[in-house]
Amino acid sequence: MEKIAVIDLGSNTARLVLANILPGGHFMIFDELKESVRLGQDMDRDGFLKPSRVAHAVKTLKMFRKLCDSYNVDKMYAFATNAVRRAKNQKSFIEEINAVCGFKFKVLSEEEEAIHIYHGVINSLDIPKAVIVDISGSSMHLIHYNRRNVLNRENLPFGTITLTDLFTDPNLSPEEQTRQIETYVYEQISRITWLKEIEPDVQFVGVGGSFRNLARIVRRIKRYPLDMIHNFNISLDDFSQVFDMIKGLSTDKRTRIKGLNESRADIFVSALACIKGIFNFTGFDNLVISGSGIREGVMFNHAVPTTLEKPISDVMGYSAYTLMSSYEVNIPHAEQVCNLAIQLYKQLRVLHKLPRQYVRVLRIAALLHDSGARVKFYDRYRHSFYFIINSNLYGVSHRDLVLSAFVAQGFRKDEFSMAEWARYKDIVKEEDLVAVMRLAAILRIAESLDRSMCNVVHTLNCDVLGDSVIMKTEVEGDASLEIKDAMNAAAEFAKSFKKNLEIL
Repeated sequence: MEKIAVIDLGSNTARLVLANILPGGHFMIFDELKESVRLGQDMDRDGFLKPSRVAHAVKTLKMFRKLCDSYNVDKMYAFATNAVRRAKNQKSFIEEINAVCGFKFKVLSEEEEAIHIYHGVINSLDIPKAVIVDISGSSMHLIHYNRRNVLNRENLPFGTITLTDLFTDPNLSPEEQTRQIETYVYEQISRITWLKEIEPDVQFVGVGGSFRNLARIVRRIKRYPLDMIHNFNISLDDFSQVFDMIKGLSTDKRTRIKGLNESRADIFVSALACIKGIFNFTGFDNLVISGSGIREGVMFNHAVPTTLEKPISDVMGYSAYTLMSSYEVNIPHAEQVCNLAIQLYKQLRVLHKLPRQYVRVLRIAALLHDSGARVKFYDRYRHSFYFIINSNLYGVSHRDLVLSAFVAQGFRKDEFSMAEWARYKDIVKEEDLVAVMRLAAILRIAESLDRSMCNVVHTLNCDVLGDSVIMKTEVEGDASLEIKDAMNAAAEFAKSFKKNLEIL
């Protein structure tokens, strides 16, 4: 199995991410390291990377090299971004870290950096139109795309570190300093002509450490039940609550905020002021957090080279197959169960009357229904629930992820708990419970109809006659095991659909 390393030397943080490249063009991250190096600190004075920052970066990269060597990494991608890109001593710095640490660093251009960020987002979020904002220590990227095509991009020459350095004034209160940063950012953003003309249905996507920290704080305030940042939505009201809470605090008090990385406490208000400026100028009322950015963009391009030209079309499907490959799920069986489940969903539409959006929920549950067996065969459905709910599946809303987990778990005796369902009351809707019951019954029957995992049953036709559903199977071979096992779900089917089940 090929192992790759991606090293991102940013203005604020140095990060190492290690991933296994799986068969079929998939990758799975298995380790990471990060260190706050602050390369962009104090650069505005003379344009040089400071010796103390360089020394810290070299020390950090040596640790990265040691970890790469311990894993026998096959391929390394090492790149530096804005702080190094604009440093007057760029050449000597790159020569030093390459010689001392054994890497071959590339300094990305603004365009290259933006494209990697875009690839990380577009291949992991199912959002057709958006403005991506990536805030680093010394720059802010804005990337506008529509229907998987980049339309506009802008790189503003300031970030959390540079803004903090620029507006630090001991004679002003923290709140006044924040107000000055907010005003400055708004003025700079207002010069971006294309940003004034974006369509109303374009979404705001945030990438980078500052956005992830914001999401963690909001999750704690809301007591959000999912431990998942990717595709987490933050309303303007939720953002404003955090901004108003933090903008007047001293750095010392910010370090005590749960969810905020201590190393970001001094620069976090600058990030919030940038986000506030974007909200104010654009009229966005919601922010979507992307846990994937520049590093994931590089990994997608390595594992799936076609993404250099064309993004992944089925983001959720790709992510599900990544999980199945990594955890050695029986993929042909999962595909057959999914196929039968979708057939049943269509055949029983007159009974379940569910909108089309639930097809995605059923598909996820069907593909990953067996994932819990990798933990333990017994109680595998409960293990599948926890696997799905913690999967960080790409291209899926948090609501759909929760519903899929409950569908995969099903309503078997002692499996379903209303207390567990109530934990997610702020994510799911009232009508979702009935939908989950019906989808779970469909999935249980579909799973049984491939009990021997030999694809015996290939087509299903259902007739609704009075108080019964007659399910006719078209088979190749002996399907007695499958039909007998599926009939064990008759009671569950009757409870969900108010109809008796007969399978022929």
